[in-house]
This record gives sequence, structure tokens and C-alpha cells, in this order.
Amino acid sequence: LLKDRVDMIVFIAVLLIWIVSLCLHEYAHARVAYAGGDESVAHKGYLDFNPLRYLDVMTSLVFPIILLLLGGIPLPGGAVWIDRSRLRSRGWVTAVSLAGPLANVVVAIACAAPFALGFVDSDSTHPAWAILAFCTYLQFTAAIFNLLPVPGLDGYGAIEPWLPYAVQDAIQPYRRYAIFGLLILSMGTGFGKWIFLTALGGLKALGVPPEFLRDGYLAFFFWQ
Repeated sequence: LLKDRVDMIVFIAVLLIWIVSLCLHEYAHARVAYAGGDESVAHKGYLDFNPLRYLDVMTSLVFPIILLLLGGIPLPGGAVWIDRSRLRSRGWVTAVSLAGPLANVVVAIACAAPFALGFVDSDSTHPAWAILAFCTYLQFTAAIFNLLPVPGLDGYGAIEPWLPYAVQDAIQPYRRYAIFGLLILSMGTGFGKWIFLTALGGLKALGVPPEFLRDGYLAFFFWQ
């Protein structure tokens, strides 16, 4: 009974932190877009950090959460509408795209801070450490995946303005399908393993013990 209660605490806490990180991801896009010249984001309420303003229920909440619960890549969904024509340069377009994944990296570092600063006893069984370790992993995984130069992801948004128009036009018909193909490819393949190992490298660099990540994973996916 005690284990079930701890698992539920971990599950709820991780889910809540993940939802907050989704909002931070979108807010980062909007904040940089405003700095780059798109003042329309302020009129749309994106700079108020009110989740209801830029949280599209399906693309920014339901779909990412379902994907996460299925054991897939934790992918932030896009719901902030940026008017790229208002941005002052291609460099600002790139900066806006990179702002979201950077927000995930910042959240990852914040979650890993107690480990990096040596505040955590390796023998501790407190669920908070499992929660923070697993959240660190989710944030790194989301950032890595979202930085891939694939249409529909921020990585492609960062390089798109620098591509020849002929290349952009050739890619356009496949934009809506590319991300789904990539999600399928990432499940149970060497590509998915590469993302996992790369995220683990980030955790190792920040001093997050793998045993806490394991405990967080097992508690979050308690039904498996």
C-alpha cells in the first residue's frame, strides 16, 4: 500500500512538472519573438505566463501527455502562433525556434541542481529525488528530440530560413507527416536508443545517479 502511494505521488508530481515545462517551452518562444519584433504575441496574451493563453488542449497538453504515458518521446506541442513576417531577421526566426528547447534544458538543469550541488545522499530513498531525476531525463529527451532538423520540430524551424526557397518548397508537402514518421522510428529502434543514451549523458554530466532515474521511471510507469 505504501509503495502504491509513493508511486502515485511520483506520477502526479512528474506530470505536473511536465505540464509546467510545456508552458515554459511555449512562453520562451513568445518572449524571444517579442524581442525579435513580433509584438502581436503581447496582444495575444502570451507574455502574461497564463497557461490558458497559449495552451492548446490537444497539441500542447493531450497529445504530449498521451505520448509520454505510452512510453514515447516526451514532445512539447506547439500552440504559440508567431508571425514570422514581423521578426526583424532570419537570425531572430532561428532564435525563436531554439528558445523552446533551451527552456527544456533550463528546466533540466534546475531539476538536476540538488544532485550537481551535492545535496543528495546516494542512499536516500526520498521520492523527491526520483521525481527530479526522472524529470531531468524527460526535459533532456524533449530538448534533444525537438532539436532534430525535421519539419514540425524546432530544430527544423531554426534552419528553415537559411535554406534555399527551392528546398523549402520541396519539403513543404511532407511537413505534416515527417514528425509522425520520426515518432514511429524512435520507438524500439536504434534511433530511439541514441536519444536515450544522449539524454543519459546529460544526466551523468549533471551528477544525477542512474538509480534515482530508474526509481523515478518505475514509479511513474507503475502499471507496467
